[in-house]
Amino acid sequence: MASKKPLVPDATSDTQGFRSGLTNYGDAGFSLFLRKAFIKGAGYTDDALDRPVIGIANTGSSYNPCHGNMPQLIEAVKRGIMLAGGLPMDFPTISIGESFAQPTSMYLRNLMSMDTEEMIRAQPMDAIVLIGGCDKTVPAQLMGAASAGLPSIQLITGAMLTGSHRGEVVGACTDCRRYWGQFRAEEIDATEIDEVNNRLVASVGTCSVMGTASTMACIAEALGMTVPGGASPPAVTADRMRVAEATGAQAVEMAKTGLTIDKILTPAAFRNAMRVLLAIGGSTNGIVHLAAIAGRMGMTVDLADLDEMGRNTPVLVDLKPSGAHYMEHFHAAGGMATLLRELKPLLALDALTVTGRTLGEEIDLAGPSFQQDVIRPMDKPIYPQGGIAHLTGNLAPGGAIIKQSAASPALMEHEGRAVVFENLADMANRIDDLNLDVQADDVLVLKSIGPLGGPGMPEAGYLPIPKKLALKGVKDMVRISDGRMSGTAFGTIVLHVMPESALGGPLACVQNGDRIRLSVARREITLLIDDAEMARRMAAVATLRPSAPRGYRKLFLQSVTQADQGVDFDFLQGKPNDPTP
Repeated sequence: MASKKPLVPDATSDTQGFRSGLTNYGDAGFSLFLRKAFIKGAGYTDDALDRPVIGIANTGSSYNPCHGNMPQLIEAVKRGIMLAGGLPMDFPTISIGESFAQPTSMYLRNLMSMDTEEMIRAQPMDAIVLIGGCDKTVPAQLMGAASAGLPSIQLITGAMLTGSHRGEVVGACTDCRRYWGQFRAEEIDATEIDEVNNRLVASVGTCSVMGTASTMACIAEALGMTVPGGASPPAVTADRMRVAEATGAQAVEMAKTGLTIDKILTPAAFRNAMRVLLAIGGSTNGIVHLAAIAGRMGMTVDLADLDEMGRNTPVLVDLKPSGAHYMEHFHAAGGMATLLRELKPLLALDALTVTGRTLGEEIDLAGPSFQQDVIRPMDKPIYPQGGIAHLTGNLAPGGAIIKQSAASPALMEHEGRAVVFENLADMANRIDDLNLDVQADDVLVLKSIGPLGGPGMPEAGYLPIPKKLALKGVKDMVRISDGRMSGTAFGTIVLHVMPESALGGPLACVQNGDRIRLSVARREITLLIDDAEMARRMAAVATLRPSAPRGYRKLFLQSVTQADQGVDFDFLQGKPNDPTP
């Protein structure tokens, strides 16, 4: 079949599709000639090669069961692309499986974002479909795409189905933590915990509760980065496949119209995402990821602003760990369309989405509401304020957060004695010691699990209840750290304390027996020592930034930022109005 365009590019030739980003051989004509020769070896015709090229970031991996439906998703995306007149080209990138990545998947998120960005830049494509689901993959992809600047659209892999244990509906991973807590407290035996282990994950897909994966799915749709309804269909459903096909078709349209990612990831879009994060009782990790994505666009996420928004944005979604249901129930209740309809008075309705329409237009197109009990109306919330509160005080001068919707009401105003663990090894060695000096009204403090101290800010902020107290039936305590907590976790837990202890923050000064006061109502976390004693202790704290001799860890420790800047690398952050530095 004859080529529709001249083989050798000149000053007037377009630079779309396979003519874009030519390899540097010093001869543009030869570069294109060689590229087409090799791709034709795979059986492509000139007609195919003249179509808009849509890249598909393939994050399938045997180590990542959250992405276990990747082959089916890719085929559906390709179908949508070809039906719309485009040419699909899938390629692999790093894949991060939350429970398989050591020391923590967060440590590798920035590396995945760099891989995604550079592969988008390096290979010829007019638009990119990002397929991700497990906790850190969606933010990594949005970060990389934000920096690359092409028309971009997110496809979520989808949540797993729920299982059943002895007649009770269960799902990963809030129920994982609940049953493990019962096992540690010797409320259930080894036989039952093994049985539960076989029931918690009924299919491939991401956690079925409002953990970080589901949170980021909802945030991606709130940002306008998915097709309408893209957040909620479970992984192994026809609805998910139809979303994938529609995503492929929309990517072609975006390539044709030049709808680049900077037109979607605007300040209005981030405010909408913050509203949704608060209303879904979303993962505290969502704040870190939003800050990182915004940072790539030269913007910031203000924690004080988030807290102020939370005062008039109630939690409306009745999902674990803040509520009772699971993602498949959220989908059956209408998913994000139902939620956005309730939040409409609080949203920036003129924010643009990947469809080329505004968020307000999409809400109007979604159709009427219907009877359901998973997504509450504004006047009947499951929690009166947003799920996350921002704290300050002499223990966290840079701020800290608490997921108040998943905390124990009786502990929201609390003063107790500090029981301090200097690091993860110290906690592992002592937490189950029946001679540990700890009481139920004490405050557990874990140091050195921040971005630098972890490294990678591991999800160890959900400190286990000490064995001696678990055996007595204690289910919750105030716990404080400079690390993160899984979105599937629950409890009265203060996180993201800044500056982190590894940078010499006040958390490093806490000693066993100190008194600590938490007041969520006043948004305060306070170490009850006088200013002179605080100054004396701070002067004695080492402030040498941790380092490593080589490799990615050296880069990470040299460049990683604190939680309020998204735990991103400082050299990857964008400049205002310059999303493609």
